Amino acid sequence: MSEQSAKPYLVRAICEWCADNGLTPYLAVRVNPQTRVPAAFVKNGEIVLNVSATATRKLTIDNQWIQFTARFNGSSQEVAVPIGAVIGIFAKETGYGFSFTAPDDPVAALAASTAPRDGQAMEMPKAADTSRPKRPTHLQVVK
Repeated sequence: MSEQSAKPYLVRAICEWCADNGLTPYLAVRVNPQTRVPAAFVKNGEIVLNVSATATRKLTIDNQWIQFTARFNGSSQEVAVPIGAVIGIFAKETGYGFSFTAPDDPVAALAASTAPRDGQAMEMPKAADTSRPKRPTHLQVVK
């Protein structure tokens, strides 16, 4: 059995915490082909959405999707965000929240993170220095 991501649980927890404390939860999203958001508000491939109860209708946050209806420039639009596209959830007033990684291409991200830095080969760890003679320990067994 594979382990589920904690991300949807953390998103729900921060939304609930914001509601309990009178704060405004904002959702940062990296837009991808599965994301349904108003394209006019996307900047640099990302969008920040107010997901408070006063800004949304029919908000649902399940383990796969965040879906709601909201008004953008007076026009009601449906929004659907896959949990994998969420890169952060935070309170507008305090900035408290969580940020998540969302690589554009998981295979490329793995290759980049494991590639040698500056085009140099990785150095192998050096063997322990054996040139010095070993000293006897000063500890004694006491019975």
